[in-house]
Amino acid sequence: MKALDRLIGILVASAQWLALPLAVLLFLQWPLRDLARCCSREANDLGQILFALFVAVSVTAATRAGTHLAADTLAQRYPARVRRWIRRVGILAGVLPWAIFVLVAAQGFIVPSVLGLEAFGDTGDPGYFLIKAAVGLMALVMIAQAVVDACRAGPRDGG
Repeated sequence: MKALDRLIGILVASAQWLALPLAVLLFLQWPLRDLARCCSREANDLGQILFALFVAVSVTAATRAGTHLAADTLAQRYPARVRRWIRRVGILAGVLPWAIFVLVAAQGFIVPSVLGLEAFGDTGDPGYFLIKAAVGLMALVMIAQAVVDACRAGPRDGG
C-alpha cells in the first residue's frame, strides 16, 4: 500500500506543474490570435489537453489534502473511531463504486478514441484522445486512492 500511496503522491505532485503551462497558454491565446494571427487554436487545443489532465488528478489531490468535499461539521464531535468508520463506509460505498462506474461507463468512448489517436475536430490537431483518456485516468487514480484510504483507515488513523 505504501508504494501505491507514493506513486499517487508522485502523480499528484507532478500534475500540479501543469497549471503553469496551462496559465501561459490561456494568456497567449488572445495575443496569438490578435497580434500574431497564428497558433491561437493550437494553443487552445494544448490548453484543453493540459486542463483535462490537471483536473483528472486534481480530484485526488484535493482528497489527499483533505480539502475535497467533506461533510464533517457534525462529525468533528464524534469519537475518532466513529469518524474512521464513517470515512471507510464513504470510501467503500460512495467513492469506490462511483469511480468504478465512471471507468466502466467511459471505456466505450475512451478505448476507440485512444486506439484511433483521435484528433481535434476543428483543427485536426493530434491529442484529443488525451482529453478522453483523462476521464479514465481520473477514475483510476480515484480508485487507487480509495483503496489506499480504505486500508489506511485503520485503528491508528486519526480520522
